[in-house]
Amino acid sequence: MHLGLIMDGNGRWAKKRGLPRAAGHIEGMKACKRVILGARNLCVYFVSFYVFSTENWKRPAQEVSYLMSLLAKKLPGETDWYKENNVRIRVRGNVDGLPEEARNAVKNTVEATSGCNGITAVLCVNYGGQDEISRAVNRFIEKNPGKKITVADIEANLDCPDIPAPDMIARSAGELRLSNFMLWDSAYAELLSIDKLWPDWDQEEVQTCLDALAGRTRKFGGLAQ
Repeated sequence: MHLGLIMDGNGRWAKKRGLPRAAGHIEGMKACKRVILGARNLCVYFVSFYVFSTENWKRPAQEVSYLMSLLAKKLPGETDWYKENNVRIRVRGNVDGLPEEARNAVKNTVEATSGCNGITAVLCVNYGGQDEISRAVNRFIEKNPGKKITVADIEANLDCPDIPAPDMIARSAGELRLSNFMLWDSAYAELLSIDKLWPDWDQEEVQTCLDALAGRTRKFGGLAQ
């Protein structure tokens, strides 16, 4: 079971409480930990979080700088928590495009948790579905110049080809768009929008996702059995 999660509403959560947007991002990080534990409790083996998109660089410079600082400073401090709870961290996206301190924090966390096997949390950082497909194609071309590319070739060159496609992609804050998230893998993912803002999520929302998925008929282009 794999859930892809588009985290939306940190800023709105903070605004409703008269707090700066930064406070919403801090609470959003706490929600990630609750969701990870909730997913593990409910036998979800993979959870992918849309942490920072290739389009998020368009946000105000101050906010972008703060988000990069969060990655650089907070992620290393969570490593012990991940290991204690047997959480393996993987990364998806163009990590080399991150500032050095944030890039090192991400890579070090991935390495430090590589032996964990309770649940895998995939951080999609500097990630965009279109960019991932483009990079996958270029990886293949570099290794196989002149060869015609196939669907299987693209799949084999995605950022985490060993991780299965998500069974469901859910978005918080009632929004109804993919926003360039996991475009290749979402081909047959079930979609769900949940009104609750991201900082308020916990195991209850994971259960909502699973209940919704259980009520869907997945045909993958064929006929219902």
